[in-house]
Amino acid sequence: MARSTTPTTPRVRPQSGERPLYWHIAQRLLAELRDGTLAAGERLPAERRLAGRFGVSRQTVRQALEVLRGDGLIETDRRGSHAALPAGPLGTPSFLAFPVGARPADDPAAVARAAVSWETPPPAHAEALGLAPDRPTLVHRYESARADGRGLRTALTSFSAVALAEVEELARYRDRADPSVSPELRRAYDWMRRAGLTLHHRDCITHLEDAPSMLVTRHVHDQYARPLEITDLVVDTRREALVYAFTLPAAG
Repeated sequence: MARSTTPTTPRVRPQSGERPLYWHIAQRLLAELRDGTLAAGERLPAERRLAGRFGVSRQTVRQALEVLRGDGLIETDRRGSHAALPAGPLGTPSFLAFPVGARPADDPAAVARAAVSWETPPPAHAEALGLAPDRPTLVHRYESARADGRGLRTALTSFSAVALAEVEELARYRDRADPSVSPELRRAYDWMRRAGLTLHHRDCITHLEDAPSMLVTRHVHDQYARPLEITDLVVDTRREALVYAFTLPAAG
C-alpha cells in the first residue's frame, strides 16, 4: 500500500493591478505567520532565500518585510527578522508534522522523546539517499508512547546531502547534533517547502509478521527527483491505529 502527497509552494510573479509586487509577497508571508508555518519567535529565512523562493529581487523582499515590520508582525535584530505574533497558530495548522506518525505536541496522554546525531545511517537508508557507504549524515530518532507505556511508536529518519545543503534549519543541526538534547524538528517539512522544494511523499505500509506492529517507510523527494529523507516508523497496532491527517490550502 502506498500513498503520495505533493504540497506545492508556487512562485510569485509580477502581477498587474493596483497593488505592488512587494505587497503580494507580504501577504504570502503574513499567511504563513497566521497559520503557524512561521512560529512565534522563529527566524525568517534570509532575504536571498526568500527572493529565490518567490522569484523576485531582494529589494522587493526588503519592502515586503518592511510592511510586516511596520504592522508589528515581525521584529528585526542583528541576527535577522523573526515572527512576532503570539505563540500558536491563529487558524487551523496546515503543516504536515515530522516525522511521519508523530503524535500532536499537545497530546496530554503521550510521552515523546527525540534526538539527533551525526552518524552513518542504516545501509538501506544510505542506498535510498544516494550516500556512499560509511558516509555520515544527520539522523533523527523519535519515540512516543502513552503514559501507561502502550501504543509505542518509534521512528528513525536519515536526511540526504541535498536536504542539508538546501534547508538551512536542518543544516544547523549538523554542528549541534547531540543525542542528549531534544531537538525540535516537527516543522522540518515546512522548512523544506520554505526553501523552495516541492515535496513528494511515498509511504509504504507493511505488516511485521513476528510482531503485532506495522512498518511505515516514507520516502520524500523534491521536484527534481532528488531524495530528501527516508523514515522507518514502527507502530504497535494492538491498541491504536495510525491516522493520516493533513490540510491542503486553497489554490489562489
